[in-house]
Amino acid sequence: MTSSQLPDTVDSAVIGAGQSGLATGYHLTQRGVDVVILDANDEIGASWRRRWDSLRLFTPSHYSSLPGMPFPAPRWSIPHKDDVADYLADYVSAFELPVHTGVAVDRVEGFEDRYVVHTSSGRIVACNVVVATGAFHHPRVPEFARSLDRSIVQFHSSEYRRPSQIPDGDVLVVGAGSSGAEIAIELSAEHRVWLSGRDPGQEPTRPGSKPDRLVTPIMWFLANQVIDVRNPLGRRVRDRFLDPPRGIPRGRITKRMIAAAGIDWVGRTAGVRDGFPVLDDGTVFDVRSVVWCTGFRADFGWIHLPVFGDDGFPIHARGVVESQPGLYFMGLPFQTTLSSALIGGVGSDAAHIARHIHDRQRSHAVPASG
Repeated sequence: MTSSQLPDTVDSAVIGAGQSGLATGYHLTQRGVDVVILDANDEIGASWRRRWDSLRLFTPSHYSSLPGMPFPAPRWSIPHKDDVADYLADYVSAFELPVHTGVAVDRVEGFEDRYVVHTSSGRIVACNVVVATGAFHHPRVPEFARSLDRSIVQFHSSEYRRPSQIPDGDVLVVGAGSSGAEIAIELSAEHRVWLSGRDPGQEPTRPGSKPDRLVTPIMWFLANQVIDVRNPLGRRVRDRFLDPPRGIPRGRITKRMIAAAGIDWVGRTAGVRDGFPVLDDGTVFDVRSVVWCTGFRADFGWIHLPVFGDDGFPIHARGVVESQPGLYFMGLPFQTTLSSALIGGVGSDAAHIARHIHDRQRSHAVPASG
């Protein structure tokens, strides 16, 4: 349920109505906590609808559910991105979650023992704030992209929707992770495509395949129960996956599929020469288009609280900022486990944070006089 009228005060404010924010809102409302969920988009699921047309999840619908509501699709089907957006909107309606759309948050600061959340619709004073905006907010494009010849059409993957956006001519796709590989294969039907970047590796099975049905339950158990940052193995996997030169293994698209599509896989794009992209080995590509699948960077500059490390990410323990009581984060990569940022994995962290907020609320309650 959406609303435009904001309260002046609330026990808990959740910033972001994606899967992380909605899962947190669900657990808070189940515990009777007074909460509002704020989202800058005009509709639920908008961030999913804006992604490229052919995008699907990497996990089957059975492993893509939020707490309290199974994903409404056959167990082993692979949901389309619009199916996910519809599911999130239905989730809000089913549990009458107090979501306020079209409300952008531009500042969070401390006020005595509470927080002030400054929004485009006014300010809210809250005892608890849950930042559920994820970790990657702004497209990352190398500085040298500005030096490319003006005749070259450039897109970041966040701007790419469909092949019709790409003019005739050769294409360089920079970034060989999941997004880059999928977009490269899609474009290869009508263009000569080069895929540039280091190989981050690939998952052992392709989503939806018969082998995947055997492997997925094992992988899901490992992602939720074993690869946990509270143990040495989980920390090693986290450091390996979040190391930018390495990245997360590619899902769905294999090296064999890339080769079969006639795509030439080349080295790292390192700069510009005479207006054209050049690899680190000196090879220059005379292309008409470049698609930057180079990821995103975090931006928590609107949170005016001393809770961030040198890397710009919050210092937390399973989403709880111990140095700033009442401040929480949701949806961070490896917040607790490998699955923490996935639709089917956010529920565990959300339940933990909701329980922490509820316990904090009870500890601050004024005993009734008798």
